[in-house]
Amino acid sequence: MNNRLEILRQFVAEEPQDPFNHYALATELLKTDKIESRQIFEFLLENHPDYLPIYYHLGALYVELGENNLAEKTYLLGIELANKLRNDKTLKELKGAYQMFLDELED
Repeated sequence: MNNRLEILRQFVAEEPQDPFNHYALATELLKTDKIESRQIFEFLLENHPDYLPIYYHLGALYVELGENNLAEKTYLLGIELANKLRNDKTLKELKGAYQMFLDELED
């Protein structure tokens, strides 16, 4: 296991209530263990649904894993939340990712 993963796991152990610690670990795991990354993102979705950054990465991970229904649902939930939070930057990113997803489905 690389040192970065060890450090991130330690952060989660020390402050498990902080969604950023889980998010950082999940994004790092995207490089080496997509299954564990998915589990952490889904944990965040269930326990911290207002943590906006998860929607982009989890949607993309679902696409990569061929889970198109879950990808679409995740992108749409993220778009809805970004609208609600008036986070224009993330809203634009999620809409762009969702449109690319739709374009891929048409091909």
